[in-house]
Amino acid sequence: MNWYQIDSKDSFRKLNTSEDGLTDKEVKERLLQYGPNKLAEEEKINRLKILLHQFTSPLIYILLIAAVVTFLLKEYIDTGVIMAVVILNAIIGYIQEFKAEEGVRALKKMIVPKARVLRDGIAKEINSLELVPGDIVLLSSGSKVPADLRLFRTIELKVEEAMLTGESIPAEKIISTIKEDNLTPGDQRNMAFMGTVVVSGRAKGVVVETGQRTVLGQIAKEVREVSAFKTPLQDKLERFARLIGFAVLGFSALIFWAGIMRGVKASDMFMTAVATAVSAIPEGLPVAVTITMAIGVARMVRRNAIIRKLPAVETLGSTTVIGSDKTGTLTKNEMTVRLIFDGEKTYEVTGSGYEPEGVILHEQTTVSLDELKNLRQVLRIGFLCNESNVYEEDGLYKVDGDPTEGALIVSASKAGLRIEDEKDNHPQMEILPFESERGYMATLHKYKEKKFIFVKGAPERVLDMCTMRMVDKGLEKNNILHVANIFAKEGLRVLAMAYKEVPADLEEITHHDVESNMVLAGLQGMLDPPRPEAVDAIGGCKEAGVRVVIITGDHATTASAIAKMLGITAEESDVLTGKEIETMADDELFNMVKNVSVFARVAPQHKLRIARQLARHGEVVAITGDGVNDAPALKAAHIGIAMGGTGTDVAREASDMILADDNFASIFTAVEEGRVVYDN
Repeated sequence: MNWYQIDSKDSFRKLNTSEDGLTDKEVKERLLQYGPNKLAEEEKINRLKILLHQFTSPLIYILLIAAVVTFLLKEYIDTGVIMAVVILNAIIGYIQEFKAEEGVRALKKMIVPKARVLRDGIAKEINSLELVPGDIVLLSSGSKVPADLRLFRTIELKVEEAMLTGESIPAEKIISTIKEDNLTPGDQRNMAFMGTVVVSGRAKGVVVETGQRTVLGQIAKEVREVSAFKTPLQDKLERFARLIGFAVLGFSALIFWAGIMRGVKASDMFMTAVATAVSAIPEGLPVAVTITMAIGVARMVRRNAIIRKLPAVETLGSTTVIGSDKTGTLTKNEMTVRLIFDGEKTYEVTGSGYEPEGVILHEQTTVSLDELKNLRQVLRIGFLCNESNVYEEDGLYKVDGDPTEGALIVSASKAGLRIEDEKDNHPQMEILPFESERGYMATLHKYKEKKFIFVKGAPERVLDMCTMRMVDKGLEKNNILHVANIFAKEGLRVLAMAYKEVPADLEEITHHDVESNMVLAGLQGMLDPPRPEAVDAIGGCKEAGVRVVIITGDHATTASAIAKMLGITAEESDVLTGKEIETMADDELFNMVKNVSVFARVAPQHKLRIARQLARHGEVVAITGDGVNDAPALKAAHIGIAMGGTGTDVAREASDMILADDNFASIFTAVEEGRVVYDN
């Protein structure tokens, strides 16, 4: 059921519950009906299964048949040699795969142990396993969402959903019904999904799905059901084994027939034919292949990579297409202000991330804030109308709060504003927190004997509050919106800043105080910038004949802009969205994937379909990712590469290898290492 399309009151009726929650009796009945709120139990590491897996190659089958034949012929030395090869091959493969499985299990961290709920109108903390549909869950900053919820009360709620959507900016939640069809989880803004994290705010939501029926549970189920492609090496060895088998049988039959035709005894010719067949089998090939891959695995381990299956190393070397996640892999996952408009001129900001290193440029020339009063006011509003902080830890700059607000603080620092001095000179007296329904936040500040209201928010909303702009008092809304649209086409998230002076005796502010007579200060545009090393790595992929495509849950405009910056696409390039893929048949998608290099706002099933259609073109497909939404495609690809720095359990379990670094450059390095093994 699409709960996001249902009014919250209707959801109460369908679930037979109320805002006061369920009674203990109702909870017990529903636990029996729906079961505990947990994903399917994970199988323990099966040592026997891993060992038996080492004997599933057709080439090994031929060797085992040869061993049986030589034993029956009493050629015990030959039998011993063949079995030694088979056992050595199995031991090497078993040790490697068992160690990899142990490593993956050791990385497990994704648990949701507790949940705050209303039961009989009383708030209590329970084990999240006891949640049932109809429960009322209370969310607050820092808590994990314990089940899929239809939200019906929110206060400034922002939820980090990157593990499901790939979007770097926390999602701002609403409670109103959404009528659109075919929306991905990232666009279902009135829902909160199991496993995601509340960044800020508070909320109430009614549990609509638990356990296996949640979005997370459905993805985990898909991962278990998805059948993986055979790796190129497995395919080649199977074809080689069939060739050897038919060739040996053919030659043996020919020798047997020739001997019979010359009058040799049938028993003697049978022995000759069998001896010929056994001698033609390359006993050393399986162990040679296994040892070569084990050497490749050892090289990968030195680069902090866990190889779960030996053939994955060789598959890397034959990769022709890499389908990469965007956020954190191709980009830094750190918002950075790139362009500022002060109502008259546009300025560029250098540097990236949260480190306050960079300058403000106008027409490639560094500018000084002493000369630019208007620009100073835009930056001042950005970091004073703000609830976040930037701090340094172990030499790295991090944000406590919203990444967007962190970027505004850093842009002011780059321009030379002294943050602490500005806060002392403009102490904050009152705040109206951001609400997604209103589209802005406002703060009241005292400056000497005067008081000012500062506002930041969506350009369209802030412009509606303004009657003039700071530069020349004329507003010219269409010109301002035109600049905002230019910023947006560059993939930037755009915020407008405004202010007005208010009576000195004003102590509190309401929305009525800020919704008229504001003065527009300007705009700031920011994005999550590409990793410089990713640009070089993508260039290396192109030289090596490997095509790179972006497959992300982020917005189309942002994904397209990042693709251009990375050199993946030209200026004019098609972007295929999840909503479009939803209406496409597989054959239509098959025709599209060959030419499209950016897939945006996609759901897990879309990523899976993209991987399969690329493979239909004969491509050897590597899929990368770190979220639950990547898992089905990771398992279905020729090689799934989980990015281990922030990767989830489900992504790791679905992958053939795990890289410790969330960086596309490390993927390219892995491919280069795979090429060495492939060439050998």
